[in-house]
Amino acid sequence: MPAKLPVSLYYAIAIALLPGSAAVAQQQSTDENIERIVTTGSRIAQESPEHGLAISQIDNQTLNLVSPMHIEEVLKFVAGAGVQRGNGQEYLPALRSQVFTGAGACGGLLTAEDDIPLRAAGFCNINELFEAHTEMAQRIEVLKGPGSALYGSNAIHGVVNVITPDVTRDAGLLGVDYGSYGYSRYKLRHGEDFGKSGIGINASITRDSGYRENESVHQEKVNVRHRYEFSDVTLTSGLTYTNLDQDTAGYIEGFESYKNETLAQQNGDPEAFRKNRALRIWSKAQWSLDNGDSLLITPYYRDQSMDFLMHFLPGQPLEKNSQEGIGVQSLYQHAFNNQWQLEAGLDAEYTEGTLSQFQDGPTQGSAFLQATIPEGFHYDYDVDATMIAPFAALTWQRDAWRITAAARFESMQYDYTNHLPAGRTRADGTECGMGGCRYARPPSSSDDYTNFSPKLRISYQINDALSLYGNIARGYRAPQATELYRLQREQQVADLDSETVTSIEAGLKGQVAGTRFTLAAYTMDKDNFIFRDSDFFTVSDGETRHQGVEMELMHQFNQQWDIAVAASYANHTYEYDQVLNGVNINGNDIDTAPDTLVNTRLGWQVTDAARLQMEWHHVAAYYTDPENLNEYEGHDLLHLRGSWALSNTLTVFARVNNVTDERYAERADFSSFSGPRYFPGRPRNYMVSVQYQY
Repeated sequence: MPAKLPVSLYYAIAIALLPGSAAVAQQQSTDENIERIVTTGSRIAQESPEHGLAISQIDNQTLNLVSPMHIEEVLKFVAGAGVQRGNGQEYLPALRSQVFTGAGACGGLLTAEDDIPLRAAGFCNINELFEAHTEMAQRIEVLKGPGSALYGSNAIHGVVNVITPDVTRDAGLLGVDYGSYGYSRYKLRHGEDFGKSGIGINASITRDSGYRENESVHQEKVNVRHRYEFSDVTLTSGLTYTNLDQDTAGYIEGFESYKNETLAQQNGDPEAFRKNRALRIWSKAQWSLDNGDSLLITPYYRDQSMDFLMHFLPGQPLEKNSQEGIGVQSLYQHAFNNQWQLEAGLDAEYTEGTLSQFQDGPTQGSAFLQATIPEGFHYDYDVDATMIAPFAALTWQRDAWRITAAARFESMQYDYTNHLPAGRTRADGTECGMGGCRYARPPSSSDDYTNFSPKLRISYQINDALSLYGNIARGYRAPQATELYRLQREQQVADLDSETVTSIEAGLKGQVAGTRFTLAAYTMDKDNFIFRDSDFFTVSDGETRHQGVEMELMHQFNQQWDIAVAASYANHTYEYDQVLNGVNINGNDIDTAPDTLVNTRLGWQVTDAARLQMEWHHVAAYYTDPENLNEYEGHDLLHLRGSWALSNTLTVFARVNNVTDERYAERADFSSFSGPRYFPGRPRNYMVSVQYQY
């Protein structure tokens, strides 16, 4: 893999240096003085991101123009994010990291809707963002780097927070999307404002028959919100319900098979499916106290369940998992004087989770597979998890300087109950042949984890337009329940430590000559990296390093033309000894970690009512195995989209994705059993939308 900066990144950086006319610069400066509202990083809506926090935002105008069928289509507008789409609504995430894979790798990134984590800390799912209402979001906020000081476990690489609209203030929208391969989506937003109170609904229905054989997505999502304002407190309550019924297409196999149109459409797993239901209810009470302090308390309830055919495993077992729990978030803000401010709170959560894995018939394949993978139950267990976490942040501000010291202490306890015989036997306790069954069940137990996450951030306001910042932080994630209790082969107990990461970041952000930009450099060292070793033991003695530079910018050439760029160059490497197939991977690139990601969007405001945008997305080559012996060549995609406001209330959108009809892989992987395998990308496809606002 090349070590020098590629031409594509030089191009992106050069855009930042383009001058704008004085008139445009003055207009841009005026526009940028209207700050963006964010909640990520503080929990309380404020007019701009906290100084020293790397927060990116995908706004409502961008979401309307793209009308994403999948959240991957807009997360690539964030420098350092490298989400890879699977089939249907599935995906694998990355944020200042390699693409996460494995049972508990989802714990590397916290996902939330309206500041409430989508899953409890020990029960994440790698695809969990399909439970957020991205299709009808007001905006998406992405916090990059460790966010554990506020968010706790799982915010080790960052936070993706989907913000739904406040529909309690006379909202009204009807919309319909029609696209290639049987795609349709219907959207409704309606709200009533009664002054001191309001109520509203935000809903969407999606149908997608898919590009590949025997694949489809049926999805329904709804948000309901209510607001009531007292003299000194605002009470906002919300409900989100999502339902996904998906027929899934798996990998296609064979070197560069994604380039073959016939192979790309095939589905070797027509029986595969995923059914997921998720309910979240929350109520946020915010007090404005007489002394200027504020208090925020948010109790919430979650209920989630999923049925999932594990089509990629021998025997194709059915997994059923669920979680139900309650929790509370709190935040108290107090200003001692003009220089010193305190934020403190206590978060708590209790969750009851279950998981079973059941195989309906005998395993097909070799004699070894038939002997070691029996039909019947493989796992059947409950886990009750309790989390308690106090946190505090003290800020000193004077003149151009702002310094914040923050810390969180978190206690996590798992109470695990195994309902099957312990060990690697069949469900009835009998032994498997050829050395024992593949799946191993630890005996019932309790496991406790405590973690401390400090963070220091410093910012200096150079002038009205530029600021410097620096962060030193420690992030963590407790092991997930599936890593602790879903074992294989001879492993009877997983003695795992919490993953931790130490991050150092420096950046410059502001606006110059019509260009709003953020430049950042970071280095992150991760200890106790959890992985499955060559003996199929789940262990936590790995180490990795993540280093990179990022740039996000928006430049206005003149009244008609503008450009947005998100670019990153990073190295993600293994830093521990492990020999795989005769290769010590120490120093190797982590698999599925392209060093360069560039997204550029060139916009043309044709008239006051019409806009066109061309997007170029570049993914560099990356290795598909830890040994760095197999590689995907990368790809470049072009997309074209436009909008035309027929009136103040009616707008038509049109999009052409993959304009050049590129044959590419959304995800490339390598398996020692099947060799190269891919999720093929869709060829050129179209979407037309009509949106009526009232």
